[in-house]
Amino acid sequence: MILLQLSAGQGPIECCKAISLALKMIKKQCLEQSIKLEVVEAISATERDCLKSVLLQLDSTANSAAKQLAQSWQGAMLWVCQSQYRPKHKRKNWFFSGQLYDIDESKFEQGVTFQTCRASGAGGQHVNTTDSAVRATHTATGISVRVESERSQHANKRLARVLLFQKLEQLALDKMNQHVGNSTGKLSAVIL
Repeated sequence: MILLQLSAGQGPIECCKAISLALKMIKKQCLEQSIKLEVVEAISATERDCLKSVLLQLDSTANSAAKQLAQSWQGAMLWVCQSQYRPKHKRKNWFFSGQLYDIDESKFEQGVTFQTCRASGAGGQHVNTTDSAVRATHTATGISVRVESERSQHANKRLARVLLFQKLEQLALDKMNQHVGNSTGKLSAVIL
């Protein structure tokens, strides 16, 4: 499974606009290359058509095509455009980041437990009639996610699995970066 997360971080609203424009470009690229694209999670910003973050799932018959496309959007990205939110503002360079997660589903499938529960909040007459919400928990780490965005329990379970895998990959990446940072710190202490 290939996941791609685009994030504006703490950047201004123009960076959030760059995320939504990048999403349009990625959709176009996926259409051209016959790659199935699904928006797993999108966090909206304060302005219309702006996203703080978006998590995408890419699938293709040739998995390498999806991975290659996701890799092209990995790292720090520069989007050059005039600000439509601050007229006459001199700055034209807006940055956001892309992170690729290549997840081996078989590795995580055994250690995940699912629990169904009733969805909460507004939703009309269907929200409290079925146990459509799903909580997925990774037993080894205790990390869990709850999804109730879809009316189908099956769809919520699939989304919960994807979000959980993304969190686990991010945790592994953070641990690796911390380890590299610690070893680099030790090395610089020895040199000085």
